[in-house]
Amino acid sequence: MTRRELLTSLSVLAGSRAACAGPPLEISATRLRRQIESLSLYGRPAGGNFPDGVSRIGYSDADIAGRKYLLSLVAEARLKARIDAAGNIFVRAAGQDAALSPVLFGSHIDSVPSGGNFDGDLGSLAAIEILRVLGENGIVTRRPLEAAVWSCEEASFHGNALNGSRAAAGKLRPGELDGVSRGLTLAESMRRIGGDPARLDETQLRGGAFHAYLELHIEQGGTMDKEATSIGIVEGIVALDHYDAVITGMANHAGTTPMADRQDALIAAAHLTLAVRELVTQEPGPQVGTVGRLDVEPNAPNVVPGRVRLGIDLRDLSSEKLRRLGAAIRARASAIGEQTRTQIVLTQTQHAEPALATPEVQAVIQRTAEHLKLSHRSLPSGAVHDAQVMAALGRMGMIFVPSVGGISHSPKELTAWEDCARGANVLLHSVLALAV
Repeated sequence: MTRRELLTSLSVLAGSRAACAGPPLEISATRLRRQIESLSLYGRPAGGNFPDGVSRIGYSDADIAGRKYLLSLVAEARLKARIDAAGNIFVRAAGQDAALSPVLFGSHIDSVPSGGNFDGDLGSLAAIEILRVLGENGIVTRRPLEAAVWSCEEASFHGNALNGSRAAAGKLRPGELDGVSRGLTLAESMRRIGGDPARLDETQLRGGAFHAYLELHIEQGGTMDKEATSIGIVEGIVALDHYDAVITGMANHAGTTPMADRQDALIAAAHLTLAVRELVTQEPGPQVGTVGRLDVEPNAPNVVPGRVRLGIDLRDLSSEKLRRLGAAIRARASAIGEQTRTQIVLTQTQHAEPALATPEVQAVIQRTAEHLKLSHRSLPSGAVHDAQVMAALGRMGMIFVPSVGGISHSPKELTAWEDCARGANVLLHSVLALAV
């Protein structure tokens, strides 16, 4: 163990109050910025620039080009990558004790259509940068380290998200490999990026495959930006309930049907949409509720709407709170149906349990932020991440950095370069603390 390794480890060892004699080890902020900017070339709109965002859909040509660029960075850092059966990229640095399970950390590089340059990219490139800077400084940790770049995290394939991490963890639902998006099945798409879906079972990650999983990510909300907080310590990834509401009224002539005689399905849908907001906000807490989809039939300007289908999305760290909100929305939907003389059928279509971060891992992140003299706060993640899949297999923690204006999944998505570097350094020292 080198002197610098010893000093670095002492600075953030769990519970240690020791301080480095010299400046703490850091990632190269200049190199990280250059790599984020370079990755943005793959999927950028024609003639566009960095602020114009990126459409690097999972399994697309742009995604394949972006992955090739990332693999070139791995080679440049004199590291070796492997691609698993799902097309996930893993980059491993040996530890002093090969028998120990590794510290796993990473994110994804695919994007939503017309997305931004930081969602996933920051965590993935920071993971490679950490392995590179440790190698440059001759630091070998006791545990092995492994960076992961998960494939197709965004819900851009057949509406399903977390495809790579779920496949690696054996969490794909029956028939998903045969699902078709953009003319290809999921199995064909995995093969396109170097995977081998026929070998998913034998390459599956299982409990104990890693000592802890860490993921650095932009917040994708405005809490940290408003408070000028540098580091977010994620408490967990929220539970999620989806409902489909089908509202049936009577389609009729818009010009000849008296207002009092109408069974307007869209009016009922409007009442239900407002009710979701009212019920979700009437008790304190970070819970959110959204009606983000409306399908109106016959959707003609001169016809009273006869049928509406809408989707309700509820999220909170507490599954019990979501159950209460769902029951309250059902009761209100029944009342709205009577009031508008429509029939409202509410069906729960999805439930995802919360993925809570491990308290011990959260504590390591907190001590690291304090050691680096960075402001921090705890908060939940309202968005899904590969970390929630890993939480089912072992200890998990997430590090957030601010999103300017709370904007994400948009070309306007932005995180200050200084915050990118701060988050990467917290990830670096948290990994070191966990790898001893």
